Amino acid sequence: MSTPRAAVVVTGTEVLGGWVTDVNGPWLAQRLGALGVQHVSTTVVGDRPEDLRAALENARDRGLELVITSGGLGPTEDDLTTQIVAEFTGRPVALDEAVEGRIWAIVEPMSRRWKGISQEAVRAANRKQALVPDGAAILEPVGTAPGLVVPPTDDDPDRPPTPTVVVLPGPPPELQPMWRTAESHPGLLAAVRGATTLHESTLRLFGLPESELANTMRDARRAGVAVDAFEITTCMRGGELEVVSRWAPEQDADGRAFEAFVVERHGDIVFSPDGRTIDELVLDGLRGRGWTVATAESCTGGLLAGRLTKLPGSSDVVEGGIVSYSNAVKEQALGVDPALIAAHGAVSPEVAAAMAAGARERLGVDVAISTTGIAGPGGGSEEKPVGTVHVAVAGPDGGLSRHLRLPGDRDRVRELTTTAALHLLRRVIAGEHDAP
Repeated sequence: MSTPRAAVVVTGTEVLGGWVTDVNGPWLAQRLGALGVQHVSTTVVGDRPEDLRAALENARDRGLELVITSGGLGPTEDDLTTQIVAEFTGRPVALDEAVEGRIWAIVEPMSRRWKGISQEAVRAANRKQALVPDGAAILEPVGTAPGLVVPPTDDDPDRPPTPTVVVLPGPPPELQPMWRTAESHPGLLAAVRGATTLHESTLRLFGLPESELANTMRDARRAGVAVDAFEITTCMRGGELEVVSRWAPEQDADGRAFEAFVVERHGDIVFSPDGRTIDELVLDGLRGRGWTVATAESCTGGLLAGRLTKLPGSSDVVEGGIVSYSNAVKEQALGVDPALIAAHGAVSPEVAAAMAAGARERLGVDVAISTTGIAGPGGGSEEKPVGTVHVAVAGPDGGLSRHLRLPGDRDRVRELTTTAALHLLRRVIAGEHDAP
């Protein structure tokens, strides 16, 4: 039996126009891959019925077994996904009274706070969300919009049957839990019959260009590792290199052999052999040491503290931070000597080290990390061009500092700085420090 194939169709003029970044397409692609379904395309269409219809017809003509749509399930006039899917599959729609009641139970408490708006008008508008194509199964709403699993129809002997269509809402906090429910729905399981659940594994590397990994792949192949027998995807993300492998149960020995080859070849550059992010590793390392941490940021403006506190439970190790964007705050809040700034400039290894030491002392933590640099687009010089950044970590037994030259625009420099800073912190947690 051939591997089932699927397409994702993301709807919304706001996504097509770039005002909203598509999160659903990549997320659904990953989930399909984990199910062993071949994801063949992600198409973004605006709120035009003919464009959504064309995307569905294309999937049918290609003989795909499954289409997943996201968006277009709201109560407004441009939310037409259910109607178009019903027409595409040749199924009439009817109001599901039970679903309409459940939607109104969610909306009614909110409607009381909307002054000057008729509750009946609100309820009438939301009835649209309870229209269900004949024969479709309902996925219970997470927000106000229910999802649907619409089975295939074979009403034209000269064309392939329509694929199973899973209709999901657009907001990711609603789509993701609804999809997890859909994964075990009989209608979807029938569409992807023959798929093999794949093992997915991620290696994360720091300090290696993607081109060098290509050499590693060639050498692994020469060494007899079956790297062509399963899916291996590489991606540079935020200054790190991710290697994602997916393999079927019978390919487990080949997959493990490939990962062992990469780890043996690149050693400590593989900072995460189990898929944990640098953010998770740093927090786990701090907990293991029993250390607390604080930040002193200039060019990153609080982004580093934001990453440290993004994960739940970080409050047990993160004490706080100081955004010392101006020299005055560096001097007053962190105790940096004005003479040091005058002699070396705010963007210098000396000032970075003083910032980290000041944050460690004044915030009473075990380890502190600082960033100071020129993120651009202006402010650079021949001696210190845009992208010049200094990072320092001060710990109980010493610290580390690094001079970075980072590429890209302002956002890119700031993002890469936070990643480099976390990797430097991880090394100090592991016991490394510069010679005194």
